[in-house]
This record gives sequence, C-alpha cells and structure tokens, in this order.
Amino acid sequence: MANVPRIGAKEAYGKMEEGALLVCAYEEEEKCKKINLEGSLNLREFEQRAGNLGKDRELIFYCA
Repeated sequence: MANVPRIGAKEAYGKMEEGALLVCAYEEEEKCKKINLEGSLNLREFEQRAGNLGKDRELIFYCA
C-alpha cells in the first residue's frame, strides 16, 4: 500500500492555487454537496473526467 501523506487545509489550499485538483472522497453525492468546497469534484465527476486530467496533476482527496 502506498504511503499517502495527510495535509492540512492551508497546505491543500496552497496546492490548489498551484493547480492541484480537489476531490471529495465520498461516494454519496449529498455528502459532497454539504461540504461543497469551491473547485472540488465529487468521486463520480472525478471518475468521468479522469481520462482527461493530466497524469502529472496532483490530486487531493478529502473527507470530513
């Protein structure tokens, strides 16, 4: 299993400003709508767009 680092909100925001993509890690769309962070995708949207995203683009998955 890969070692996935945890980062805080400030660092995530900075990475988003540099082009990272924020992905809501809930399968239930309603949970993602409640959190609704600007510019984020829910898992379903991410799966649909995954083929069009650059392979070198950093991804940040979040749940709360």
